[in-house]
Formats: sequence, structure tokens, C-alpha cells
Amino acid sequence: MWRIWMVFDPRKTLVVQGVFLFALAAMIHFVLLSTARYNWFEGAPIAPAAAAQLQIDETPVKIG
Repeated sequence: MWRIWMVFDPRKTLVVQGVFLFALAAMIHFVLLSTARYNWFEGAPIAPAAAAQLQIDETPVKIG
């Protein structure tokens, strides 16, 4: 494992990794902010639509 650090400069590698992780985190946050459900700047989330209610007709059916 120590030989890989002979190929790559540790300072440069850690800086590039930090910049990449920061950019990834910023991109994820911006994607979440662009959705209506996860946008925490706009206030409360939009309430989901009410579930459809099933209505059962209880009139007797004449057979025959």
C-alpha cells in the first residue's frame, strides 16, 4: 500500500479528494433543493393527496 503513495503525491491526492467530495455534496444538495418535496427553503412540504375512498353499494341484488 505504501508504494501507491510513491506514485501519487499525498497532499495533491487529498486536496483533489476533498474538492471532489465537496462538489458531490453541493450537487446532491442542489438536486434536493430543486424538488418540491425536499426543498427546505420554501417551508413546509406539500401535503400528499387524500387517499381515494371506496364506496360500497349495499343494496341487495335480486338473483333469478
